[in-house]
Amino acid sequence: MRISLRWLCELLPALDREPSELADLLSGIGLAVDGVERLGEALAPLRLASVQRIAPHPARSNLQLVTVSTGDAEHTVVCGAKNVPEQGLVVLAGLGTKLPGVPFTLTARDIGGVVSEGMLCSESELGLADSSDGILTFPVDAFAPGTPFVEAFPEANDTIFEIDVTPNRPDALGHLGVARDLAALLGMPLKPPGPGAPPQDKSTTLDALVRVTNHAPERCPHYAAGAVRGLSVKPSPDWMRWRLHRLGVRPISNVVDVTNWLLLEFGQPMHAFDLKKVRGARIDVRMATPGERLRTLDGEERELDADDLLICDGEGPTALAGVMGGADSEIQDDTTDVLLECAYFVPQGVRRTARRHGMHTESSHRFERGTDFGAIDLVLQRAQLLLCELAGGRVVPGSVHLKGAEQPPASIELRASRLAQLLGVNVPFKQATRTLQRLGFDIEFLQETSDGGVARVRGASWRPDVQLEVDLIEEIARMRGLDNVPTVLPAIRPQRPRTSGKLERQVTETATQLGLSEAVTYAFVSRRELAAVHAPEPVVVLDNPLSEERSVLRTSLLPGLLEALRRARRRGERNVRLFSVGARFLRPNPGAPTSDARPRQPEDGEALPEERLSFAAVLAGARIEHLSLKAPEVDVYDAKGIATELVERLTRQGTRVVGVGTTAHTQHLHPRGAAELFVGETRVGRFGPLHPDVVDALDLDGSAQVIELDLVALEQLGQRIPRYRPIPKLPAIVRDLSLVVSEQVPAAEVGQAIREAAGSLCESVQLAAEFRGGSVPEGHRSLTYRVVYRDPKAAEQAEEARTLTDKEVDQLQQQVLRSTQERVGATLRG
Repeated sequence: MRISLRWLCELLPALDREPSELADLLSGIGLAVDGVERLGEALAPLRLASVQRIAPHPARSNLQLVTVSTGDAEHTVVCGAKNVPEQGLVVLAGLGTKLPGVPFTLTARDIGGVVSEGMLCSESELGLADSSDGILTFPVDAFAPGTPFVEAFPEANDTIFEIDVTPNRPDALGHLGVARDLAALLGMPLKPPGPGAPPQDKSTTLDALVRVTNHAPERCPHYAAGAVRGLSVKPSPDWMRWRLHRLGVRPISNVVDVTNWLLLEFGQPMHAFDLKKVRGARIDVRMATPGERLRTLDGEERELDADDLLICDGEGPTALAGVMGGADSEIQDDTTDVLLECAYFVPQGVRRTARRHGMHTESSHRFERGTDFGAIDLVLQRAQLLLCELAGGRVVPGSVHLKGAEQPPASIELRASRLAQLLGVNVPFKQATRTLQRLGFDIEFLQETSDGGVARVRGASWRPDVQLEVDLIEEIARMRGLDNVPTVLPAIRPQRPRTSGKLERQVTETATQLGLSEAVTYAFVSRRELAAVHAPEPVVVLDNPLSEERSVLRTSLLPGLLEALRRARRRGERNVRLFSVGARFLRPNPGAPTSDARPRQPEDGEALPEERLSFAAVLAGARIEHLSLKAPEVDVYDAKGIATELVERLTRQGTRVVGVGTTAHTQHLHPRGAAELFVGETRVGRFGPLHPDVVDALDLDGSAQVIELDLVALEQLGQRIPRYRPIPKLPAIVRDLSLVVSEQVPAAEVGQAIREAAGSLCESVQLAAEFRGGSVPEGHRSLTYRVVYRDPKAAEQAEEARTLTDKEVDQLQQQVLRSTQERVGATLRG
């Protein structure tokens, strides 16, 4: 928002601060000044000069030599303008001047053999207009030659503040709102603009000229209209045109410029209708009919929605309420009678309409944030006054005010104790209430109490953001200076940690050592993603999510990781090794029935959702193999290796893998590769390839291996302290055993059968190889296990330890064969 210092001084006659000081003051009260532009500095060297002689250029037919006098000297200037007066004043920029609209510093230049001693300036070269048809001229007796330009025209000498207005401060989108804050801060009187007493046209009434109805009071709680007749459309005076231009508004005509002037003065958008073009002599405020069309001022033909609010005449829409007027009702050069519209539109409705049509205008910017519904009558009267002064019109007596259910300013209780608690500093309560009064808030009730006092404050129509006690306290803090609020660290209430924190660090470090990269994913996901991976129903659901994709707290870490996988593949990256550590938000009682109830404050004795620390990883792409031109894809064995290694490093205990097929916990995994991971009898996780249905539902463009670990279960297991075991002095007997089993039989089950059948003399059983084809029947596979036999007393260095004989081991092997054949249908491979 561009704010004029000269305009502020008109509203605050006692204002005499330097621009730099004002910029600091405004920033200190929350109106951050992003830049200060001193427009008068570049114009200070300019002088008014009288034209003495005009002669043709000796070498350039399109130029002429103009001799001007500043009273103490004459200067010859080469000029190409066609409007140089034979007698009159012009604006002379001497040598060494840097003009706002000229990209170079003026120096003596030889133009066709004649040295030009400066420049005669136009409005555009002075930075007072976008373009101009000729130089700026004045009557010869208007000022004395040599008068500085900024003294003759103080309006040209201005300073512009570029202010960053936050969305909660619609009042600061007008000069009056900024001036009101400065008046409260500096304790000086505010001189707001008044309605004046414009001339009346008593030959008719507004009701006789036009009939106004409001069919949508819920979207337009206040619609006001007034008329001015007998005006003349022409350019606005210089002071108005120059100020509008410098504030970023293109001057058009005196009628349109008046509406823009009030937009910048009060922050209140207005619309002016050519009264003769109001068909049927009626104005209707109504909702649009689906499919209805309107051509707006920007020339676009727009198809309307039933949620769009319209301003219509007797034959159809003429304006999109709060956003933009229609092309058929705009002011023309021959307009003589004007109908002025000044209204309050519900912000939410304007915002929806503007977004639906992809429009953002000065009007919608203000209406979306909330204009001052209490100033509508004043703004309308001031617009009529300015039109009479600048366009020679006369006001039609009476005005229309159609009102719905306006929301009155809030009545708010302010407590001295709460003020001190929030600000952390004692503010005298009477001083605080006086500050609020200077800001325009009414003190309805004030009483001293044992804890400092209490007051009831009535909000203001121009501050829709002030609704609560904390809002009033913020206003007091702003006026005292936010920098004066002491910086004190709040008391921290210790809470029992979710975990020790040490496990999280260990998991992250170990996973990184195993070649994985950490992904930080959102805790908020969508119901669809959770359902796709068969995760538990969400417990926490947002009432107003930013999007459906971030509407519930996760009950699984997989959606975030699989989203990262999908994004990577769409960008051509096929090799993915990602993991994430974070909380899953689960029901505290897993047996409780699920519900779609919205989140609420827990009742007495009711537990909050459990934040269960978990680990998840996703593997995809080619296996990392050196000296291989075509490495195979990662498979379930890669996932198994990482899962078991990670758990064994964290717990220093052995793991057990059990193939489970499809269970309640593994519905998202392929049944042929789904497995659960155990430490002892404790289930700590699961892994396997994603089910094809999950791949399709999440559009992953290919399968992947996933790992899920319950870190709370791992922490409860603890970490086994390593025990020293001396190297056995007695040799072991190693036998390789190749067994043919059905594809449906898990390798872990075969290994467990071998270990149990071999008894206490079996030191270890490891899967060494897998083979299919050849003599192995279809639907079967050959699994080779390396079985190590040794007397267990040998590890204890016991004297009675002995070396096993081949005969003993052969007997154990036969026992193993019989047991595996009975338990898993295994046969010895020939």
